[in-house]
Amino acid sequence: MNANVRQIFIDQLLSWPEVTQQPHRFGGIEFLFIGKEIGHLHGDHLVDLLMPKSFRDQLIVSGRAQPHHIYPDSGWVSVYLTSNEDVTNAIELLRYKYDYLVAKRNE
Repeated sequence: MNANVRQIFIDQLLSWPEVTQQPHRFGGIEFLFIGKEIGHLHGDHLVDLLMPKSFRDQLIVSGRAQPHHIYPDSGWVSVYLTSNEDVTNAIELLRYKYDYLVAKRNE
């Protein structure tokens, strides 16, 4: 796996329109779309995202995400980054959340 996972996420997400980053309150980097959190990265090993509940459940059943490492019964999911495929999956899920936030803004 690429040694600079953090930079991969920064480069990818900041290339999306109106996305910014800031420190996350529990450590790591938080990515935002016009002030709404897309997700956050802890170090180079874990991404957390808040998803609509029905989609969250599908992600867990399919194995694309796990229940949140601290709040397993919430809408949050965790994606552990142990391979290049995990990084690709996490970026795809972050993109889903970004597209969801863009669509909600345009409603």
